[in-house]
Amino acid sequence: MLRIPNEIYHAILNHAEACAPEEACGLLAADAAGSLRMVYCLTNVQHSTVAYTIDPEEHYKAMRHAEANGWHLAGAFHSHPDAEPYPSATDRALAMEPDWVYVITGRARMMRAYRLDGGSVVEVPLEA
Repeated sequence: MLRIPNEIYHAILNHAEACAPEEACGLLAADAAGSLRMVYCLTNVQHSTVAYTIDPEEHYKAMRHAEANGWHLAGAFHSHPDAEPYPSATDRALAMEPDWVYVITGRARMMRAYRLDGGSVVEVPLEA
């Protein structure tokens, strides 16, 4: 179960809407117990409607901020502006962190979360 605090949940959805029709993206930080503490709404340097790459400098700054607060990066999020919130083949192939949770937003402000490891997809129930 992934519990997403209300402010993080809405920040993800609002970032997705602000970036549309391009894919939005960002990172999630958690404390040692695994509770989400921060969302980092970042730049998709691809400026694409079907793919994303997080700006490397922003990624680094988010990591440093999380570490400075005693947190760790625990996941990523991105949007599928015109599709269902399910990992694409590209999402599965590029998922490099098997311990991370990957949150995807889709049409009609739908949000789902997954663990992606070696191409496998396991849905993580969300509680917002």
